Amino acid sequence: MKRFDICVIGAGIAGLSLAARLAHRASVAVIEGESAPGYHASGRSVAFAHFGLGERVVRTLTALSLDDLKARPADDRAAPAEVHPALHIASQREVPRLDALEDVHRAFGCDYVRMSGGEAVRYAPALRTGPDYCYSAILDRGALKLDADAILQGHARDIRAMGGELNLGASVNSIARSGEDWVIDTAASTFTSRILVNAAGAWADEIANMAGASPIGIEPRRRTVISFPGPHGTDLSQWPFVKTVGDGFYMLPEGTGQLLASPMDEGASAPCDAAPEEIDIATIAERIEQSTKLTVSRISHSWAGLRSFVRDELPVVGFAKDAPGFFWCAGQGGAGFQTSPALSRIGELLVLREDWPEELEAKGLNPSLFAPSRLGA
Repeated sequence: MKRFDICVIGAGIAGLSLAARLAHRASVAVIEGESAPGYHASGRSVAFAHFGLGERVVRTLTALSLDDLKARPADDRAAPAEVHPALHIASQREVPRLDALEDVHRAFGCDYVRMSGGEAVRYAPALRTGPDYCYSAILDRGALKLDADAILQGHARDIRAMGGELNLGASVNSIARSGEDWVIDTAASTFTSRILVNAAGAWADEIANMAGASPIGIEPRRRTVISFPGPHGTDLSQWPFVKTVGDGFYMLPEGTGQLLASPMDEGASAPCDAAPEEIDIATIAERIEQSTKLTVSRISHSWAGLRSFVRDELPVVGFAKDAPGFFWCAGQGGAGFQTSPALSRIGELLVLREDWPEELEAKGLNPSLFAPSRLGA
């Protein structure tokens, strides 16, 4: 039996980012059932940081995370992010939504410019323009293209450097209480700790059930992405991340010759190894061809991942009210990477029961926003 101060179940961005902080303060073991970190959701994320996602709390967490994401590594690891513009587009009918998004960019001090559809094609030349297509746009010059693998591996490296463990292939068989400790029996070993962090993503409620904690009503939602070749001979690497403000799609370059695109689907799913559905693949191909001058003649690759939410679509970070030492870190939705520096800091504060900083309170953030008790847990 391996003894640690804190065990973290789940090696996605939520679990690894929190464990990397906690490893500086306590002995930590991360327990992951798959053979690699971020297998089901984090490793399948397009991972782009922008303000067109979420509402006030998520956007505040994003703003608080940008400096950390942009920071250059002090060692030989890969940079976690590079500045890459985001172009938010709207039809004439959607202009009020774009106006509201401009208010968000202004409020958070973004380096942005409002432009017409005609001006937008200077940056994304494949866009169709006009009242029914790209009529108006916002170009956010400070958005970030994130390297999901570099971020995950960086956290794993930090955990190990501080003497922590990352245990892969350690699917959880059972969770029990022994006095004031949690005992986690897995396929790899048995672990025991005073604090158990549930960062199991789509499986978070299943882990809670094993531990006898009330569930939070986690809702896994499938997100589909395709990769397809762009126009022959065109260097696409400087094209912006393009996202519609309403239902539609997002698209961004992958290297110099490929494009990634998603219909921004949110199909309900059971916790599983998600796979794309044909209807979602067809939907994004059709939307790209309707809204741009591109032809999706061949799909190079397609995949799907799970994004996990609760009913109010805010993260759940805090101790359970009915299971001593059981700590929730779940429900990050599609903003896991772009909010991870701020959210892991919040998780560290709450796990270690430290005072809530005035700077977070001043930003309108407080523990009750994230507490599982708001969901009856």
